[in-house]
Amino acid sequence: MKTTTFNKRNAIVFKHFNRKGYSLFSALGKVVLIGVLAVPTLAHAKAGGMAAVNEHNDADSLSFGEQRIEEVQVTGSRAPLTAQQSAKIVEVISRDDIRRAEAQTVNDILKLATSVDVRQRGGFGVQTDISINGGTFDQITLLLNGVPLTSPQTGHNAADFPVSLDDIDHIEVIEGAASRVFGSAAFSGAINIVTVNAAKATTADKEWTGWFRGEGGSFGSFGANAGVGYNDRRQNSGFDSYLSGGYTQSDGGTDNSDFKKRRGYYRGSYTSYYIDVNWQAGISSQDYGANTFYSARFPNQYEWTRRYIGSVSADIRPLSKLTISPMVYAHRDVDHYQLIKDSVGAKNGENYHRMDVYGASLNVNLDWLLGKTSVGADIRKEHILSTAYGDDLGEDDWKKIHGSDRYYTKEGNRTNTSLYLEHNILFGGLTVSASVMANKNTGLDSDFHFYPGIDISYRPDSHWKFYASWNRAMRLPTFTDMYANNSAQKGDVNLKPERNTTYKLGTRYRTLGFDVMVSTFYNHGTNMIDWVYETETSTQYHALNISKLNNEGFNIDATINFSELLGAPLQQSETPVKLKFGYAYIHQHNELTQAIYRSLYALEYLRHKFVASLSHPIVSHLSASWSLRWQQRMNGYHPYAKLDGVLQWSEPHYQLYVKADNITGHRYYDIGGVKQPGLWIMAGAKVNL
Repeated sequence: MKTTTFNKRNAIVFKHFNRKGYSLFSALGKVVLIGVLAVPTLAHAKAGGMAAVNEHNDADSLSFGEQRIEEVQVTGSRAPLTAQQSAKIVEVISRDDIRRAEAQTVNDILKLATSVDVRQRGGFGVQTDISINGGTFDQITLLLNGVPLTSPQTGHNAADFPVSLDDIDHIEVIEGAASRVFGSAAFSGAINIVTVNAAKATTADKEWTGWFRGEGGSFGSFGANAGVGYNDRRQNSGFDSYLSGGYTQSDGGTDNSDFKKRRGYYRGSYTSYYIDVNWQAGISSQDYGANTFYSARFPNQYEWTRRYIGSVSADIRPLSKLTISPMVYAHRDVDHYQLIKDSVGAKNGENYHRMDVYGASLNVNLDWLLGKTSVGADIRKEHILSTAYGDDLGEDDWKKIHGSDRYYTKEGNRTNTSLYLEHNILFGGLTVSASVMANKNTGLDSDFHFYPGIDISYRPDSHWKFYASWNRAMRLPTFTDMYANNSAQKGDVNLKPERNTTYKLGTRYRTLGFDVMVSTFYNHGTNMIDWVYETETSTQYHALNISKLNNEGFNIDATINFSELLGAPLQQSETPVKLKFGYAYIHQHNELTQAIYRSLYALEYLRHKFVASLSHPIVSHLSASWSLRWQQRMNGYHPYAKLDGVLQWSEPHYQLYVKADNITGHRYYDIGGVKQPGLWIMAGAKVNL
C-alpha cells in the first residue's frame, strides 16, 4: 500500500488498521497521526503488532523517530483527511504509553492528560467525573470504538467501561465544542477508547493469542484479568475475534469505600475489499460503598451499577471515492442507590434507575474535484424507568424491578435527531474545514437548531503548524438535573439547555527529539447548569441555570526524547529516556443570575494543573516510569502534589511489575469531602500466551 510521505525518519505503521473503522473518528471518516499526542505520561512506543518500515518520510509525526498510524482516522473531521491535511490536533495516548504508566484504570491515564480534569471518588475509579478545559462531567461525550456511551441520566457513571487497560489500543481526546462531529452531547469535548483486535495481537503465523494478569496489594486489593483472541486473515479479507474479562476488589483504603468490579468484553470484525464490519458487546458491574459521594451529611451511602453495551458498524465502499458507514448501537445502564446502606424504601432514600439508549447513524463520504464532503444523520432514543426520575406512570403501567419487591413508577422519553454536513477545502499547506449540525430533540421543542463550526490549519513547513477553530454546541439537562428530589438534591424540570461557543488558537513545533505545542482557548457559555447551595443555611443542592460562564486559558505540552537526541546506545533500549511535561491554566468569569453560596461542580474548576513524566531503562530488562501531578482547584480546595511510579521487568512472554500510587502518602480531596487513599502499592505479573 502506498503511504503518504512524512518527515525523513524511520516510521512504524499500523498496517492492520487499513480501511478499518476501529477508531472513533474512523467511523466518522477521518485519518490520524499518532503524533498529535500531548499527554505528559506517554513514552516512546513499540507496541506489539506494529511493523517497522525503513523508509524516508517528510510529514506529521509525533517526533521524528516516532510512529504514525497510517489510516486510523482521528482528526476530528467527519470527512477523511490525512494527518498533514487535518485542521485539528487530537491528543492520542498509545498502547505502549498505557503499558508503561503507573495506572490501574482508564481514569488514571486521563489524569495525566494536560487538558483533562479527573475527579475521582474512591480508589480504582469506582466513580469518576471527567471533564475538559474547565467544563463539567456532563459536558463531554465518552465513546468506545466510536460508539457513544454517555448516559442522559447522569455523567457520574459514564466512565464505567467494560474494558481493562490491557484491552486498549489507544485513547483519543479532542478539546472544545464538537457537536458538529460527535453530536449535541460533545459540549466541551470528547474522549474515545479504541480497543485492540485479534489481528493486531497476533502475528502472521499465529492464529490464537492470549494473556493473563494477576495482581494484589494494599487495602486488601487483588484482581485478575484475561483475554484471548483469534485471527483468520487472508491478505485483505477474513475474521478476527477478541474476548476478555476481569474481576477486582478492595476495601478502598478509606471508610465505606470498599468495592467489587466485574467486567466482560467481546469484539469481532470481518474485512473484505468492499466492506468492513465491526461488532462489540460488553458488560460492567460495580458494587461500592459511596461514602460521602453525594452529600457530606450521609457518610454511609451505597451504590451498585450495571452497564450493558452492543453495537454493529460497517464501512461499505461501492466506489473508490465513496464510503458509506452505517451503525446501530444500544446500551443499558442500571443503577441502585441507597442514601443509607441497607436502608430500603423510597422514604429512606433508596432509588432504582434503568436508562436505555438506542441509536442508529449513517455517514457518507465523497472525495471529489472540489474537496472532501461528508453528509450524515443520527437518531437516538433515550428512555428512563425510575423510582424517582421522570413523569408518573399509571399504576397499571408500573414495571417490576428485577431482584426487588419495588416497581419503576416513573418514566421519561426523548428522541434526539441530528443531521450533518461538512466540506473540506485543501490548498497546499492550508486546510479549511467547515460544517454544520442541525439538531432536534423532543425534550426541547419540535424545531431544528443549527450548530456550525470551522477549523483552519496552515503548515508552512515540516516543523511548524498553526491552527484556529470556532465551534458552537448545545447540551440538554440530564434526567437527574431535571427530576432529582431527595434530602440532598432537588432538580428543576424547567431548566434551559446549555449553549457554548468555543474559540481556539494554537501552534506546534517539532524537530529531532523535541516537540512542543501551545494552545489558547475561550469558551463562552450561557444558561450553564450547576448544583448549588443558594444560601449558607441550605441543606439541598439545587440544579440551576447560573447564566453566563466563560472559561479562558492556555495549555503547554512539551516532550524531550533523549534517546533521539543522544542516539546510540540509548536507542537500543526498549524503553526510551523521555521527559514529558504539561501545564494548563484556566481563568473563569461568571455573570450569575443570583447569589450562590456554594457550587458543587461548575465553579470548582482547576485553576492550575502541572504534570510531568519520565521513563527510562535501569538495567537489562528493568525499566522505570515516574509521574508527578500538581494541581490547584478553586472553591476552597487545597493544592496538592501526587507522585506515582512503576518498576517493570519485561520479557517477551511475561512482565513483572510493582506500582506505587501516591508515594508520599498525601491525603487529598478531588471532590467534596471524599478523602482519597494514601500510599497504594500493587504488585503483579502478566503472562503472554
